[in-house]
Amino acid sequence: MKTNTVSWFEIATDDPEPVQHFYAELFGWKFTPDEAAAQGGMDYRVITVDGGEPCGGVWATGGRIPNHSVFSVIVRDVAQTLARVEELGGKVVHSVIGNENGPDFAYVLDPSAGLFGIASAPQED
Repeated sequence: MKTNTVSWFEIATDDPEPVQHFYAELFGWKFTPDEAAAQGGMDYRVITVDGGEPCGGVWATGGRIPNHSVFSVIVRDVAQTLARVEELGGKVVHSVIGNENGPDFAYVLDPSAGLFGIASAPQED
């Protein structure tokens, strides 16, 4: 994944089953539970298309945050990027740094209140 590019999308919902069914029927997307996220108590389902690489996910929020669809940009350093977001007039909505069950990530608002995500690149094994 190239840094500073849109590399992931996410659909967050408090009712994942009908959302998953909708996209599976509409686009043929396949959904697989993310075991690492589950170990951390998160219901996250990874999306693939035609057996390809994962390209997005459905997050079952349990109603903790509003339902949304969002794109994410891969960055080298999430914490450093969050500081830059605020310097440039944006706002940090939610962040997870030091995530033992996956990449560091955050949701931020641009100056016009447009929501998007940032995430660190997956670690190579």
